[in-house]
Amino acid sequence: MPKVAVFNMAGAQVGEIDLSDSVFGIEPNEAVVHQVVKAQLANRRVGTASTKTRGEVRGGGRKPWRQKGTGRARAGSRRSPLWRGGGTVFGPHPRDYSIRLPKKVRRLALKSVLSGKVNSSDIVVLDNLSFEEPKTKRMVEVLEALKVAEKALVVTADGDMNVAKSARNIPGVKPVRADFMNVYDLLAYDKLVITKDAVAKVEEVYG
Repeated sequence: MPKVAVFNMAGAQVGEIDLSDSVFGIEPNEAVVHQVVKAQLANRRVGTASTKTRGEVRGGGRKPWRQKGTGRARAGSRRSPLWRGGGTVFGPHPRDYSIRLPKKVRRLALKSVLSGKVNSSDIVVLDNLSFEEPKTKRMVEVLEALKVAEKALVVTADGDMNVAKSARNIPGVKPVRADFMNVYDLLAYDKLVITKDAVAKVEEVYG
């Protein structure tokens, strides 16, 4: 069972916490993580790119010139892809890029990344994270006290608005609720700063 230190907002260690083996202590499955990241990025694509074929562009009702005797190449329509303003051959059309993955695969990928964070000591657990009012400067002080200089994903159990507003304007820092965590964000941010309540919620949902 993985055991990590618990810090307060001043950066002092106030105890330790045992993390669930089923969530934070599994053998990371890189192949599944790759599948989920690929699906996440694909699902972000809107798929609205569109081109017109020769049957959709304007014009082309009559033959531009007679077949023989002009010295020019044969032409049957101004809508030909060879002509300026003509149709496009094999161009993109609106489509759905989304990839659906089984729930078990998505959960395994998330647990794999969380376990990887523990193995690389890139997880920082806080006993509590709350502010009386939104204050970016206060959030910066907390991160400095925790010696978090890298890109950080700040996870709270219930999405505290004061914490979210305090962290969202800091470059390289993203606040998120525990149930909104995703594999791509966990990989994109070097450090995972998470509260004890959020750890309990993650273990409850994914354990």
